[in-house]
This record gives sequence, structure tokens and C-alpha cells, in this order.
Amino acid sequence: MNELRCSLLVIGGGPGGYVCASRAARLGVDTTLVEGQRVGGTCLNIGCIPSKALIHAAELYHNAVRQAGTGMQGITVSAPRLDFGQTQEWKTGVVDKLCSGVAGLLERSGVKTLKGWARFRDGKTVEVESETGPVLVRADNVVIATGSVPVELPGLPFGGRILDSTAALALPQPPRRLAVIGAGYIGLELGTALAKLGSEVTMIEAGSNILPQYDDKLTRPAKRRLEALGIALRLNTKSTGWDDATGVLTLQGEDGEERLEADAVLVTVGRRPATDGLGLSELNLRVNGPFIEVDDRCHTSMRGVFAIGDVTPGPMLAHRAMAQGEIVADVVAGHANAWDKACVPAVCFTDPEIATVGLLPSEVPEGVATKVSEFSFRANGRALTLDAAEGFVRIVARESDHVILGIQATGPGVSELVSGFALAIETGLRVEDVAGTIHAHPTLGEALQEAALATASMANHG
Repeated sequence: MNELRCSLLVIGGGPGGYVCASRAARLGVDTTLVEGQRVGGTCLNIGCIPSKALIHAAELYHNAVRQAGTGMQGITVSAPRLDFGQTQEWKTGVVDKLCSGVAGLLERSGVKTLKGWARFRDGKTVEVESETGPVLVRADNVVIATGSVPVELPGLPFGGRILDSTAALALPQPPRRLAVIGAGYIGLELGTALAKLGSEVTMIEAGSNILPQYDDKLTRPAKRRLEALGIALRLNTKSTGWDDATGVLTLQGEDGEERLEADAVLVTVGRRPATDGLGLSELNLRVNGPFIEVDDRCHTSMRGVFAIGDVTPGPMLAHRAMAQGEIVADVVAGHANAWDKACVPAVCFTDPEIATVGLLPSEVPEGVATKVSEFSFRANGRALTLDAAEGFVRIVARESDHVILGIQATGPGVSELVSGFALAIETGLRVEDVAGTIHAHPTLGEALQEAALATASMANHG
């Protein structure tokens, strides 16, 4: 068996893994990265990037259909034709370009890349089943960055007409009738996109609302949009059976049993850490359910073993994994670094988009008095010129000193505003700081300034 030695072994080439590996190598650490598939991980290959490409294409097609009907803004076009094969080719091209960029980054950084599947022998030794045979890697430090996989439902194993998000993004054609089980961000994003591409979509959610992590006011515009798109929403409803021969999904809701015909069923009920086959039983790791516990430097309970990204407790977001990867690289290279982030921004690419940073009003600790202010996009000039004025920006500030604790928004393009929201919280700004900053006009960003001014009942518009 071939053997390799290195200072740092990173298992998993997703956003957290490749950032950690490239940064560590550039800091002078002898680094090897192991990845069983293509570098880039779930986000780049089968998640964030291809889904956003599909969402963009679906929006273009949907708007063209609307323009061909009654017309908009005085513009009428001929009926569009969808070549979904070409759409998929374009989406794949975007993914390929970015994957090549990641591979080039690793090479330029001096990272040794090993394609294969890793399994721990102990905390310093990993056996990799590579394309050319088994390789034994001995490392001073090991990073577990294996990401996550979709959760299956009993009675609905993935395969055939039962789709996970990966299969949904690889469909040869939009299904005529699509059932989506789980109205979280993945189900809503993909279900909405496929509805705009012509699918008859039914959303099925066991809870009482979509996106249960957010309050009703924040999700209400997205619910109204589902209705406008003709997407049927079944809340407080569970799937109880599937007959593959007839294509009938059995549902149990508040009104009793319902039978729903579907050409495909997309299951999006969450994700779990991808640790099967990794040999974690050979290690003495402290865990929290399926997650690996880490400290503020992403150290596990074993010396020299780190974990980052979706295998650790916290939001399963690529940018969180990247930030953790940077921390580990610095620590291994002998530089001081630790997790001291005030917030992790999150975006749902629904229609309209939802963006959140920091604390929701309901998450403010007991005993902390707050001032909550909002500004509607219906009073924002840029939103009106975009014909997309649904939504608002909301600021949650501590009443005693007006320090901003949280910012939420739903509306057009709020995904592009969220980094500014995060900056305001990370730097400890007060609402007066935001209110006193000149915002360009006409822009969507003005809504943040107006929300800050509203705290003092001094909004200039609305």
C-alpha cells in the first residue's frame, strides 16, 4: 500500500474544505485534500450554484410567458419556446467553469489533491480508496469537511420518480405534475422554479407554515406568490404512502386522507451530516446527535482533529463552512484565530427573496428591550420601477443604545443587500449610524436607511 505524509489532511473538497486547504498551503502548511468526486462539494456541483442558475432561467422564461400574454410595461413579445436541454447545458457550463476555477486555485496554492474515499484508522491515519488503489495517509492534523446529504423519508427511498434535490436539478424535462414534500428553502426554491417552467406543483408541509424558522410576516409575501403562481400549498399535511405503479401519493391532513397524482415527488425535508463510511467509530469524538462538537477554533475533542461545515452544529451554509475553514488553516499554520462572528447571513432564493442576519424579534433574549422598525418596498422608488414592490426591510435594535441586533428583509434583490446588513451587525453599528449614512437614490438599499430613520419616527418616505 502506498503511503503519504503531510502536515494537514482535509477530507472533503467542498466550500469549507477547499478554502481551508488552499489557505493553509499558502501559509506554508504541507496540505493534502481528499475528495471522492469533483472539488466544489454539494454547493457548487449539485446545490447552491446549479439551483440559482435554474431559478434565473425559470424567471426569464416565466417573464417571457407573461410578456407574450397580456404584455407588461407596454411590451408584448411572441410566445417563448423552452428548450430545457439547452437550459441544462447552460447550467452545467456555469458549474464546470466554477469547478475548474476551484481546481486551479488548489493547484496554484500547492495543495496535493487525492481523488478517493477516506476512512479513519485512527486520529492521525486515514486510508483512502483511490482510483489507483488504497493509499495510507499519515497527517499531523486532519479536517473533517464531508458536508451533508439529503434526508430520506420512510417509504419514499430516493430513486426513480422519488427525487432528492440532486435529481431534481438533473431532470431532462420539468415534470407535468410535481409534488414537493417539505416547504423549507430547498423545496420552495426548486418547486417555484419548476412551476415557472410549466410544472403543476403541490407543496406539502407537515408544519403550520412555510419556512418555519421565520415569522409569518416575513414569509407572507412568498406565500402570496405561491398562490399567484398556481402552486397548491398543503400545510399541516404528511405523506403516508406512495404507489409507484399508479403514481399516487397518499396524504393525511386536517381534512382527512387525500390522494394526489404526481409524475415526480421531490423530497426536501432536511439534510444530515455525510459521515457514513468515514470510520468515525475509530475516533473518540464528542457528538451532538449526528453532529460533531467543536470549539471556537473548530477543534474536536481529539487533539489534531478538526471539523467544519455541515458536519458541525449550526446553519448548513457554504459561507459558514468557508469561515470555519479559514480559522482552521490559520490555527494549523500557527496563527491566532477563533470563531467570534456576531452573525451568519442567510438567504432564501424564494420569490420574493428572504434575507436575514442576526436576531429575529422572537429570538431576542428575555429581558432585552428592543425597538423594531420597518420600511416597505411599496414606498421605495427603485422597487416600483422594477415592478416588484412586495416586501420590506426590518431592523431590530436594542432600545437602551440603539445597537442593531438583527436585520430581515423580503423583496426584490434583497440577497444583494444582505452583506451590508451583516457588516452593520459585525461592526456594532447603531441605527443612527445607518440613518446618517447617505444611501444612493434610487436604490433598494435606501429601504435600510429608511427603516433606521423610522426608529426615530423620522422616515423621509412612506
